[in-house]
Amino acid sequence: MTDLSDLPPARSGRRAPAWPGVPLLVALALWTYAVRHTDVSRLDDYGLVSALHPAFWAGLAVLTTGFWFTVRDARRPGAWSAAYVLGLLVMERATQALLYPTPLYAWAWKHEAVIDHLLTAGGLQTADQVGDMAVYDQWPGFFAAQAALQRLLGVDSAAMFMAWWPLVSSLMLLLPLLLIYRTFTEDRRLIWTAVWLFYVANWVGQDYFSPQSVAYALHVGVLAVVLRRFGRSAVRRGRPRQAVWTVVITVMIVAIVISHQLTPGMLAVCLLALCLSRRYRDWVPLATTVVIFLAWCLTAALPFLSAAMPDMIRSIGDVGANVETGYGATPTGAGAIATSWAARLLSGSVLLLAAVGVLRQRVLRHRARPLLLVAAAPLPMFAASSYGSEMIFRVLLFMLPGAAFFAAAALLPRVRTLAADAAERETGTPQATGAARPRRWGIGTWVPLAALLGGTLAFVPAYSGKDRINYFPPQEVALVRQLFDQAPEGSLVVAANRNYPDAYASYGSIGHYWFLDDARSHVDKIVRDPAATLADDMAGVERPARAYFLLTQGQLANSEMNGQLDKAQLDRIRTSVAASPRFRLVAENGAGWLYVLKQSGGAER
Repeated sequence: MTDLSDLPPARSGRRAPAWPGVPLLVALALWTYAVRHTDVSRLDDYGLVSALHPAFWAGLAVLTTGFWFTVRDARRPGAWSAAYVLGLLVMERATQALLYPTPLYAWAWKHEAVIDHLLTAGGLQTADQVGDMAVYDQWPGFFAAQAALQRLLGVDSAAMFMAWWPLVSSLMLLLPLLLIYRTFTEDRRLIWTAVWLFYVANWVGQDYFSPQSVAYALHVGVLAVVLRRFGRSAVRRGRPRQAVWTVVITVMIVAIVISHQLTPGMLAVCLLALCLSRRYRDWVPLATTVVIFLAWCLTAALPFLSAAMPDMIRSIGDVGANVETGYGATPTGAGAIATSWAARLLSGSVLLLAAVGVLRQRVLRHRARPLLLVAAAPLPMFAASSYGSEMIFRVLLFMLPGAAFFAAAALLPRVRTLAADAAERETGTPQATGAARPRRWGIGTWVPLAALLGGTLAFVPAYSGKDRINYFPPQEVALVRQLFDQAPEGSLVVAANRNYPDAYASYGSIGHYWFLDDARSHVDKIVRDPAATLADDMAGVERPARAYFLLTQGQLANSEMNGQLDKAQLDRIRTSVAASPRFRLVAENGAGWLYVLKQSGGAER
């Protein structure tokens, strides 16, 4: 174990202040006031950042400052640091759930549609039945569990609770993170600062209602068990106990493998990295992961992998292509660019702090080397796949537990061993390895606080800066649901992109075509002659099915901010469709328009 023993008490010889909860209460009061006085009805390109009441930023600053001065005092009970971290999670992850009347993220709505289809179909289906959506039936763990939860709660839809999923999934990570960090240090200051930095730097967005949110929590949980129970000292304590923990991680690994495609691979490389350390040269966890993963890939997931394997093989080793963004993934406009840079600077700062922590904390570099290996293990995945242009974000996410630990070490005084302290007390001479004791209110206090405060504030634009894309107002939800309520089986829905609520509703019986996913040459053709081109694309639908054209606020925001078509081009498409005699307006409101293609032969409804 290690100890930050050269950090002096907050007030030597004096009783510590009795009210560390005052800043926490003030911060939560300011946050409550801000939530009550924030209007999200007119989001701009800066998302929630510009919409938030100034009291929110003041509350976040007070919370961070209070946490720093509380966690630095070794005499404080750990419960106070835990309370501040929980306050951070509430401000980070509950704000959107309280402010927005509908759940965020088109992908969350997509997963809700998968659960609904699973309940309706009564079982798993193949590509012949549901096309590309069959991939979710080949990794059904999360969706089956959510379907069971939905029935248990007696709710009609997962939309009833999925807005709160970011908070729930973040809380699921707390215990395994604490177990990991306590494996390498007993110092509460280092542990809780690392937890704080983990949540601050976790802007990637894996926490929304998705299989990856649960799979990632289970991934961190497996690492926690392996790091604490599969080291040399744990093995010496007895094989029977080891067998119990093997069963525990096996259950967790099975849940990961049947729920998500990427996480088992990340877990395998992390466990392989641990095997490079003499302390964790136990091949059982790695072998268990590989065997279960391969068994699933060669059975239930084989249809998807057979079709995807040629592209996957071509992407191996092509690092440049795996990390570059494609058409529709380039931030456009001041708000989107600012959000992108906030996220990059936040991640870059944490990784830089982690490097500083590794260099200056010699004791941790030795004692926590397994955690350093776990942090570095995901890097080779850059060469494996692009993962839909998201691999760079996933690598950062899986590096984060280790990176946050060493970044926290960079903000705290230099670590020394207990043996060094004992030698110093015996000789009365400071050891060469020791660090000078920092002054209470010196640079060692304010510079780390500034870094912590900057990272905490930067989380908001990195995480919520694209809420103009991710938020669908009630009017947009109502318009889309009106479409699917009236669309006959076999109908086709044409839209600019899939960024709207319920975009995958009834995907077993209704087709979808998002023209911005098509070849750029065809998109240019639509821009030149919108109504005629779209009408030709939609003409193959036969009665009683219908072909609908849907354009909504979410599609417009996604296209503009991600470098697809700008507002003028999208307005031209809508105007052309509205003026065409081949289309009829079905419904419109402040969030979008719905048209149907008129069918020849018979009276038009």
